[in-house]
Amino acid sequence: MYFISPSKGRMGFEDMMHDIIIYIKGIPTSSYKIIIGSDSQVKSETSFITAVIVHRLGKGARYYYHKKTQRKIKSLRQKIFYETALSLEVGGMVHKFFADEGFDHLNVEIHIDVGTQGETKDLIREVVGMVTGSGFSARIKPEAYGASSVADKHTK
Repeated sequence: MYFISPSKGRMGFEDMMHDIIIYIKGIPTSSYKIIIGSDSQVKSETSFITAVIVHRLGKGARYYYHKKTQRKIKSLRQKIFYETALSLEVGGMVHKFFADEGFDHLNVEIHIDVGTQGETKDLIREVVGMVTGSGFSARIKPEAYGASSVADKHTK
């Protein structure tokens, strides 16, 4: 699995994680949020983007994204569940890497592309349950900027 950094280009998962650790060690006294969010766009096929964001609170952020293409998925429910599953997969990998490197104090937050307005409101309870049941904290719109802004930017 590879990720793209807007400033550094294509990199493998391990390279991305080492880059994140270097970023965190750059100002170790800062507070950090690790955010994973996914979004999708349906055209002739469905493109899924999963973003990994390192937010240095009050001092900016870095992000990386992975693109995956699937056959056309018409069901909104299926798309949202797949987006959430992709975020959980990457979140698990990130959490394990941090734990192995002694950074297990960093909590991974999963941003889900659902909100109380619109068609996705009926899915909130289920996907938030999926995320919290997997041991992560979940955010929905409007707080889910990892999915609704960062990942969304690369689905177009």
